Amino acid sequence: MIKRHLFTFWALFLVASLAIAQDTKPITWKDIPTWKYMPGSAFRLSPDGLWMAYGLVQLEGDGEIILQKVGDESSKKIFKIGSTNFPSMQFSEDGKWFAYTEYPTFAQKKANEKSKGKPLKNKAILVKLGTDNKKEFENVSNYSFNGEASTHLAINLSKEGNGNGGDARGSDLLIYHLASEKTQNVGNVADFVFNKAGTYLAYTVDAANQSGNGLYLMNVAGNSMQILDSDKASYRSLAWTEKGDAFAALKMVKDKKYKQDKGQVVGVKNLAAPQVTVYNPEKDSVNFDQAYTISPNRRPMWSEDLTRLFYGIHPLVLAEKKEEKKEVDQDSVKKAEAEAMKKIMADTTIKSISDLQKAIAKLDSGKVNGKKENDAKKPDMTIWHWNDTRLQSRQQVMQNQDKNYSFWSMYDVNAGKHIQLQDSSMRDLNILDKQRYALGSDFQAYELDGNLNGQSYRDFYIVDLKTGERKELFKKFYLPSFGSFPRESPDGTKLIYGQDGHYYIYDIPTGQSKNITEGMPVSFVNVEDDHNVEKPLYSALGWSSDSKYVLLRDGWDIWQVPVASTKESPVNLTVNGREDQIRYQYRFTLDPEEKGIDLSKPAYIRMYGEWTKKSGIAQLSPAKKGGMMAGAKVLIWDDANFGTLSKAKNSETYYLYKEKFNEPTQVYLTDASISSLQQVTENAPDAKKYAWSEGTMLVDYVSDKGDKLQGTLFLPAEYEEGKKYPTVVYYYEKLSQTRHNWSNPGYSGTGWNPNVYTSNGFAVFIPDIVYKLDDPGMSAVWCVIPAVKEAIKTGVIDENNIGIHGHSWGGYQTSFLITQTDMFKAAAAGAPLTNMISMYDLIYWNSGSGNMSIFEASQGRFRGGPWENWEAYERNSPVYHVKNVKTPLLMLHNDKDGAVDFTQGIEYYSALRRLKKPVVLVQYKGENHGLSKLENRKDYSVRMMEFFNHHLKGEAAPDWLEKGVELLNLDDHLKERAF
Repeated sequence: MIKRHLFTFWALFLVASLAIAQDTKPITWKDIPTWKYMPGSAFRLSPDGLWMAYGLVQLEGDGEIILQKVGDESSKKIFKIGSTNFPSMQFSEDGKWFAYTEYPTFAQKKANEKSKGKPLKNKAILVKLGTDNKKEFENVSNYSFNGEASTHLAINLSKEGNGNGGDARGSDLLIYHLASEKTQNVGNVADFVFNKAGTYLAYTVDAANQSGNGLYLMNVAGNSMQILDSDKASYRSLAWTEKGDAFAALKMVKDKKYKQDKGQVVGVKNLAAPQVTVYNPEKDSVNFDQAYTISPNRRPMWSEDLTRLFYGIHPLVLAEKKEEKKEVDQDSVKKAEAEAMKKIMADTTIKSISDLQKAIAKLDSGKVNGKKENDAKKPDMTIWHWNDTRLQSRQQVMQNQDKNYSFWSMYDVNAGKHIQLQDSSMRDLNILDKQRYALGSDFQAYELDGNLNGQSYRDFYIVDLKTGERKELFKKFYLPSFGSFPRESPDGTKLIYGQDGHYYIYDIPTGQSKNITEGMPVSFVNVEDDHNVEKPLYSALGWSSDSKYVLLRDGWDIWQVPVASTKESPVNLTVNGREDQIRYQYRFTLDPEEKGIDLSKPAYIRMYGEWTKKSGIAQLSPAKKGGMMAGAKVLIWDDANFGTLSKAKNSETYYLYKEKFNEPTQVYLTDASISSLQQVTENAPDAKKYAWSEGTMLVDYVSDKGDKLQGTLFLPAEYEEGKKYPTVVYYYEKLSQTRHNWSNPGYSGTGWNPNVYTSNGFAVFIPDIVYKLDDPGMSAVWCVIPAVKEAIKTGVIDENNIGIHGHSWGGYQTSFLITQTDMFKAAAAGAPLTNMISMYDLIYWNSGSGNMSIFEASQGRFRGGPWENWEAYERNSPVYHVKNVKTPLLMLHNDKDGAVDFTQGIEYYSALRRLKKPVVLVQYKGENHGLSKLENRKDYSVRMMEFFNHHLKGEAAPDWLEKGVELLNLDDHLKERAF
């Protein structure tokens, strides 16, 4: 039953491998601060495919960029870039220039942090490719080449030091002429954007005292500037059309009567002789509600045909009036005081000093003129009402977003008419492609119930963008998953949506709907989704560019389905997915500007072997009559993880990411056929110094409920067959698919890093968990224990030294498992849910929402609340079975955890402590659901491994684990361990 897919490389190359092993060592936590690695997407290929660059960074040190001509090692240059988490760099469109950011060094940042000096400045470095020419620009904020033209580099300098005072946003903009190497300076520029062709530069000026503020246009080739609009105003939100033939902007004018600036929208087209449209709603009392203004919180845009401008509007809020101080009339005050004294003298109820004090206080509580003056301090409070559609906590999280919310509106330039497209009864609006229609939606009527039970409903509307008229499309439409949400066609006239397990097409002009999956031999319902929702669909891959087809996936294969024709039948494009248990998952987007899937070009599909964990890339070929031919051509298929497939913008040079669990992610260049791979990066250049996992094994098992599942067993470094190893079991729902994923050595927010553990002699086992409704905890028992028993049969795992670890939902599984079994010698649980009954009614503070929707329709997988299903909630709560725990437990839980309330950790810890069970709770003050501060991530990573080293390897327990640390000694303890 066990499949052993070991990367043995013919018995690990025998003597050769042993020789290599002697030269390597386990990586330690103290090696990681200077570990160099390539961040996620820190690779660039020039548009012509001839040059490449990538960045290497380190946590506590300086990074570098490697630049070279493809295939030419002699051209390689290494540039120091200072300290950063992600390098910033770009090639010019013509492939002749390269620019990157140089940051302050790590030492400079540390010294500046210590001295609390002014913010340090970045540099921009310009390199002429193929030469040693390099030009530096100091104090740079951002920069950009001028698009396709590639003749200029615009550099916006940091505001500080530009002599711009007050509220002015502008700073110097340097425009560097690449050919002549001359620089011109434009002062007080706040925003700048080139059009796509790079022929025009739109920019705004924002100077001190608003002197010369305006909207400007530069003809780049002619080096000429025009003032399009100038005023005592702030100009912002520049937005070019996709073609680059027009742009829109906002003009914001202060009005002391209101808290916000009043907005105007500016549209510019006919760039050779600019035609400027300025719509000022203050002058439009007929069509524009004067209680509103144009909002700065939504970027304006032109319609594709340049007849309409779209923008947001929001209500005006009056400024708080400042009370004017009035001169006090002393004669009136004396007169009033005399009258008050007469009243007191005539008051026969005053019989003591106490009565007199009360009478005087009563007079003091009002003004002398008889009018009450309420100068009492107002309370700081919140009123929680049972009819609130959103919890007060959620309203607090969303407060700024709610304040800044704006409604889409439109200005018809030819008719000179403003039309409001949206109001508070329709909170969401998506303007469809071609700007003929918009899709509106609103969930306010269902928001309260959705927040309680997690089931999602919406009302949908079609809005005519010529008239602004709204038509109801769906009432109380059910959304079990994102796959059901309506998505528009590239021509903007159709929608695909999911309903009751089928896909439909809605034709907007005719108002007709059609079921396009009825009668098909497969279902598109995701039957493996074990949440408490009904008939969730796999999301569609997308529309064809001609809007005649949609590509759907059934979980295995990809289908081409016609949306209108009755003569064509759906076609299974990949054919063998279900039969061979290969999942054709998604299409690689090679053109980021595409509008729909061009079926006249080959399509590249990511493949994944459900039971082999292999991955690869397949190609779908176009048919002669349009559409795609059935049958996927496998281009690459291997025991590895293949990530992004991309191509150079203007050439047929392709590149992809490839990695294995024990081989760092590298970039490979290839061609359209992916027939051969050329490695062009050296990510993790120090990897060869360290010992890594010898490979992986797949373990097949059957859950106690009959589900066929898999787990991945990661072998320890320097693995010897026949020898048993201490093992840490890690899980989070389904993770066996990570078999070939490289885990970059680092300090995670949870303390866990599988590569560091296998490097240090641990085996790591990651089994899959599937869930049964009403039993999230028992589901872990039914899946994990059979998985571990099966994995023990491999002979790799030391059955007497097995630990378990999980964080958040995985922390819950860990806390529960140790109440049900003594199989594990040690357990580490991060931020665990421990009492499902009390947790149900608590708040997910990070979002401000209640937990009940999570428990009923998301991870909790319960049907109803505890009062409807008490036994199930109790049965699956670790805290109610705490007396069964025999496994030593290390808990991580932080006092500001906004996902799993800190009380959950305290409740479990206190119960274990009361029963004198071995438990240590580690709390990092002020931290949230995971650890964010580097010093905390370092500390916990070390402590968790010390914990497992002690219990699973028999190493001596450190004092903090054996005895604890008294508060008075804690500071010294932390100083000693810091690194």
